[in-house]
Amino acid sequence: MTDDSVVRTRGSRRTADGSRRHPLIAHAAINARPVALVYRIIALALIVTGVIRYSDVLTGSPDWSTLLFYTMVSNLIALFWMLLLVVRTVRDLGRSGTRGTSTPSPRWSAAVMMAVTVTMLIYLIVLVPTRFQDGDGDIFSLTDNLIHIVTPCLMIGDWLLFVPKGMLRRFDPLLWPLIPYAYLTFAFVFGALGGEFTPGQKYPYPFMDLDVLGLGGVALWIAALTVALVAVGFVYLLIDRILAALARRAQP
Repeated sequence: MTDDSVVRTRGSRRTADGSRRHPLIAHAAINARPVALVYRIIALALIVTGVIRYSDVLTGSPDWSTLLFYTMVSNLIALFWMLLLVVRTVRDLGRSGTRGTSTPSPRWSAAVMMAVTVTMLIYLIVLVPTRFQDGDGDIFSLTDNLIHIVTPCLMIGDWLLFVPKGMLRRFDPLLWPLIPYAYLTFAFVFGALGGEFTPGQKYPYPFMDLDVLGLGGVALWIAALTVALVAVGFVYLLIDRILAALARRAQP
């Protein structure tokens, strides 16, 4: 992974007295650490709120079974990464000043963004229609919105606004599904060994239910979702390339 320090000063201009003047927008990212820090602190607070509400940590009876679901796994990954971004931004503010970007790795930022994008897409495309059919009236509750929609949108927003573009590699969209695939492997092994995600439920999501769909049905669902997720990944890659090209053209 490439540290964004290699692009921190490229594209700056010198003023008449020879000092450097950094543009507000550089490398297709907002080049102002205070703005990034405010965004990231707010984002971190919202992500933490979603995780706390989803797990019922503050009720005195926390639901630890939520840790078994990809939704929680992806939100915890996002929480850790956003915390790391906040720490990195604060550090860079002290060391390098207000101008510049602060991201440990643009490629890892994209990978984390994709991990929670999976959560949002599965929720909207698979789970919401299923819950509508089951007559679940709790769809799009505050907690559901926080963990399934708000957190992914915050990570996407951070990548769009504050992460330098042009750092992704063309095969990255093929690597990003490894995170959900690792979860699928865990979930199937856990269920096969007798584990339950909720009482009487050995599959965390309907499209993984071998008892109902059979091996062929589950394989078809996973194949279709994989194609969709890789396609979304290449859309992100295309955005990365376009924004990087536009940023290079805008440089004096």
